[in-house]
Amino acid sequence: MASDACPVYSPFFAALGAATSITLANIGASYGTAKSGIGIMAAGVLRPDNMVKSLTPTIMAGILSIYGLVVSIQISASIVAPLPLAESFVYFGAGIAVGLSALASGFSIGIVGDAGVRAFAQQPRLFVAMVLILIFAEVLGLYGMIVALLMISRTSQMQGLC
Repeated sequence: MASDACPVYSPFFAALGAATSITLANIGASYGTAKSGIGIMAAGVLRPDNMVKSLTPTIMAGILSIYGLVVSIQISASIVAPLPLAESFVYFGAGIAVGLSALASGFSIGIVGDAGVRAFAQQPRLFVAMVLILIFAEVLGLYGMIVALLMISRTSQMQGLC
C-alpha cells in the first residue's frame, strides 16, 4: 500500500459516529421522557388542571432526539467511498460529542422534570423556576450539537490527510 493511500475501512468510523449520535441522543430523550412522565402522572392526581403545563419537560426531552438526528444526517450525507481516516474519526468524534451531551441533558431533564412537576403541582408559582432549570439542562445538549456541527464543517479543511 502506498503511503498516500487511505484505508478501505475508513468510512466505518464515520458510520459509527452517525449511529452513536442518534442512539445516545435517543437514550437521553427516552430517559428524560420516562422520568418526567412519572412526575407528570403523580402531579396529575393533585392538579389535573395543570397537566398541559406539566408536559414541558417531556417536550424538552424530545428535542434531544432532534439534535442527534440532525448530526446523524449531516454525518451520513458526508460519507463517501474514499473517505480519509482523519475525516472519519472527526465524524466519529462529532457523533460522540452530541450523543453524550444529549444523554447527560436527558438525565438532567428527567430528574429536574420529575421533581419540578411535582413541586409545581403543590405550588403553581414554581413553574417559572422549573422552566428555567429545564432550559439550563436542555442547553447542554444544544452545546453538544453546536460542537458536532462545527467539527463536521471543518472536515473540508482536512484535504490530503489520511
